[in-house]
Amino acid sequence: MEVATIQKVALALLLGFMIGLQRSIATQGTTPLGSRTFALIALVGLLAAWLEERIEGLYLVVAGSVGGLLVVSYWMKGNRLARLGLTTPMAALATFLVGGLVWFDLGSYAIAIAVSITLLLELKPRIQRLRRYLAPQDMEAITLLLVMSYVILPLLPDRLIGPYHLFNPYKTWLMAILIATISFVGYMAMKLFGDRYGIFVTGAAGGLVSSTAVTIGLSRLYLTRGGSVAAYAGGIAIASTFMYLRVFIESAIINPALARQLAIPYLLASILGLGYSFWLYRQAATTRVTVGGLETNPLQLKEAIKFALLFGLIYGAVEFVRHRYGAMGIYAISFLSGLSDVDAITLSLAQMAKEGLSSWTAISGIVIASATNSLVKLALTFWIGGGRLGWEVGKFFLITLAGMFLGLWWLRGG
Repeated sequence: MEVATIQKVALALLLGFMIGLQRSIATQGTTPLGSRTFALIALVGLLAAWLEERIEGLYLVVAGSVGGLLVVSYWMKGNRLARLGLTTPMAALATFLVGGLVWFDLGSYAIAIAVSITLLLELKPRIQRLRRYLAPQDMEAITLLLVMSYVILPLLPDRLIGPYHLFNPYKTWLMAILIATISFVGYMAMKLFGDRYGIFVTGAAGGLVSSTAVTIGLSRLYLTRGGSVAAYAGGIAIASTFMYLRVFIESAIINPALARQLAIPYLLASILGLGYSFWLYRQAATTRVTVGGLETNPLQLKEAIKFALLFGLIYGAVEFVRHRYGAMGIYAISFLSGLSDVDAITLSLAQMAKEGLSSWTAISGIVIASATNSLVKLALTFWIGGGRLGWEVGKFFLITLAGMFLGLWWLRGG
């Protein structure tokens, strides 16, 4: 027997045994198919594929026979236990096909699929826990994201249209999908971890959705409930730190070359922000909160359309003033945009930097928007939460913005 054939047989047996061992442990021995049976099923799949080269159609006959044996076996189990599941028979059928892949010199695919099957089977308790947190509207949101990405997006023209050729429907909708996805990840993190793990995780997850909403919500809670000022300041600080990281990630997705330059000011600000947030965490008492304004699923069609319109408006405004007022016009738009949002101007300038805009102008505009948005949140903290909370948050912004502008100065060449 050739060495290659021995290796294939050993691989098929090993992969089948791995899947079968998981089923035996997970079902505590109640399944009629154990690790040895799964190993044999994989071996049968390999032998059927081998004999298919000599007897055409045999592979389908053997596959049907294996399927029939699985049906009979689980019918008998169902009569005995009054409970019948399809997970193990489907895993067994997949194991048969994995054995066939091994014979056809697709060992790497067979390994990847077998590991994926084992992982999926092992994740059952975690998937069940996740299901408890998913509401019907969350599944609707996931479906909407798929429709936005794979139905609507391909239909949109990827070219500039309009009277001044300032609007690209494809890129505008793509930006809306990007922001909706990031916000939805933060929203799910809030549902999974927020109330149980305290104000800092609430702030971190909320920072992916809206750091401004976190700032307003925690400031109101501090005003009405009181408590550890360090805890509330820390929640706002970590949310704003994640805003810096979000800006960097957005630019990296759209324009990796620009992101490499943005890494200096933004990662420096993020590191300083994380350090200061950790210092506040060490001082703070454990505080669990629910931040109003973040419990609504952000992945809604109206929100996507709203952001798409905002992005299109800002992108068009930046393109318009760029040709008439140069960099100063872009900086003015960045400042005005930063009063309410940093995502649209970040994505606009990152995209325009790919199309000829000076990278320094794009970086400066993004930093101006981020600094403006930070100062707005600081003002909101003083106004809603009072001077004590505002002072603690002010120290955070002083440190992080100083780091950001220091990184910008160093990037410029000192």
